Amino acid sequence: MVKLIDRARKLPYFACMAIIGVSTSTALAGSEAIEWSKDPATLCEFVAPESLTKGPTFWTGACVNGKASGTGMLRRRDGNRGGPAFFGQMKNGLPQLGVIDLGSGYRINTSRDSDIRASAETEPQIRIDAFRVAADAARQIGAKYAAEKNTASAQYYNTIAKTLELQIE
Repeated sequence: MVKLIDRARKLPYFACMAIIGVSTSTALAGSEAIEWSKDPATLCEFVAPESLTKGPTFWTGACVNGKASGTGMLRRRDGNRGGPAFFGQMKNGLPQLGVIDLGSGYRINTSRDSDIRASAETEPQIRIDAFRVAADAARQIGAKYAAEKNTASAQYYNTIAKTLELQIE
C-alpha cells in the first residue's frame, strides 16, 4: 500500500516531465522546418526568404556570432549572374523587414515570431518602412563598394537605392 501511495505522489512529476519532453520535441521539430543557409565565402548563416529560391546565396553585411545581422543584402547567385536579392534588416540570421527585388517587381518581406512571410498586400506603413529599410541597405552596399574603389558596383547599388525610394512616393 505504501508503495502504491509513493508511486501516486510521483505521478505528477512524471506527467510534467512527459509534457516538457513533448513540447521540447515539438519546438525542435518547428525549428527544423527553418532551412539555414551559409554564405559560401564568409560562412555567415542566415535563413533566406523563399522568394530567393534555392542555391548559392551571399550575405553582404555584418555577421555577429556567425549569423547575418543588421542592415544588408542577401543575393542569390548562379555563377557570375546575380539573381533575386533581399535588401533589409536581419536579426540572428532571420530576415526582419525589407524588400525582395525579384527583377520583375518587388515583394515586401516581414518576419513575425521567426515566421518568414512575403506578401504584396501589407499595411501601408509597413510597406513604407520596408522600402525605407531596403533603400538604406542598398545605399550601405553602395558605400561599401565605393570604399573598395569598385565604382561600377557602387553606382549600381546607389541606383537601386534611388529606385527603392521612388516606390515610397
